[in-house]
Parts: sequence; structure tokens; C-alpha cells
Amino acid sequence: MSNGLHSVPAGGSAIVLGASGGLGTALSDAIARSGRFERLVKLSRASVPAIELLDEASLARAAKYASGVGAVRLVVDATGFLHDDRHKPEKSWRDLEPDDMGRAFALNAIGPALIMKHFLPLFPPSGKAVFATLSARVGSIGDNHLGGWYSYRASKAALNQLVRTASVELKRLKPEAVCVALHPGTVDTPLSQPFSRAGLEVHSPSIATAHLISVIDRLGPDESGGFFDWHGASVPW
Repeated sequence: MSNGLHSVPAGGSAIVLGASGGLGTALSDAIARSGRFERLVKLSRASVPAIELLDEASLARAAKYASGVGAVRLVVDATGFLHDDRHKPEKSWRDLEPDDMGRAFALNAIGPALIMKHFLPLFPPSGKAVFATLSARVGSIGDNHLGGWYSYRASKAALNQLVRTASVELKRLKPEAVCVALHPGTVDTPLSQPFSRAGLEVHSPSIATAHLISVIDRLGPDESGGFFDWHGASVPW
């Protein structure tokens, strides 16, 4: 397992969106420790500039800010929504509520799509650059054998399609760049803690981050548009 980002040209900047979350914080720390970048831009609701996934103007301002701190070589989208006090993953179609479904799609698909809209153009025309968004294995249609979690599954499947589609356009413009969806495994964060069942392999944020950094380091343009787990193995669509 690689412990750095040696395949990315040294210098330039890295950007983490959702940097205040459990996994986003760990990713930011690991990227900073890699020493590969001149600047790390950490974006969240509490950052300056602040971002709100459903406020496109805030993403545009953040992208403009990030564009002024060197060539952008890495963008990691660590945002995502599974549950809160109002909404829990649906066990049955009887639990489906339009407003809750719309919120899941807004935060897990539309928000990341707007991130791609504003941050993919920041990549330089040549040399490796990576956009990685955190998807989930439960977003795999082919790997769905248990059912349930309707909104989360469907919104992550939508995210995967958006990544695939954006990668096609990105390849035309910046052929050495990479655009991928990554499944980090089950990570011990507030997002997953209520649903971590006995016998399920759960990683600390630091361990999950080490795996993700290793996968990002190994990925090349031929893998752009793919969906990979924390081992680097392709996940079925």
C-alpha cells in the first residue's frame, strides 16, 4: 500500500471538500503529510470561503479562490448524506417520502455534480490530476442483493453515472486527468456508526484514508470514469 501520492506531479494544490467531516479531516491530514503539494485548500461549511452543496454560488466562489493557489492536481469530494434526526435509510418502499428522497439526491448527486462543474475545469491541460468523490458500494446496482436504503442507494448510483459522464468530457479536454468514484469501506464515523453491524469490517478514518490515498496514487487515465473500492478493485455498476 502506497503511503503517498508519488504519481501526482509535485507542487500545485490539493482541495478537499467536506473537510470538516470524519473522513474529510483524515484525508486532509494525510494529503498535508504527503508533502506533495504547495497548498492544501480545505473547504466546508465552516471554512473561508465557506461552501454549501446546494448553493452553487458558494461552490463557484470557492473554485475561484482555489484557482489562485497553484495548479490544481487533486480534488477530493468527501461530502455525502446518509441520515439525520429526520431521515433514516428506508427499509421498505412503505417508508419512501418524496422530500427525503429529494434531499438525498440533492446532497449525494446534484451537489457533487456542481462540484465537478466548477472544479474539474481547474485541472491543468497536462500531467496527472485526480478528481475523486466518495461513493458507496450500496450504490452498485449489480451488487444489490439485500434491498432497502432506497434513497441512499439510488442517489449514489446517480453519482456514479455523473462521474462516468464527466470523465468522458474530461478525457477530451485533459487526457491525463482522472475522474473516479471511490468506495471507502465502512468507516467509523457518525455517518455509519448507527448501521455498523457485528461482523462487518469497520476501518478508522486514518486507515480508510491510507487505503484511499494508495488507490488514488495507482489510478491512471485508463481507469478514469471507474468505480473502485478501497482495495482498488473495480465495483460493479
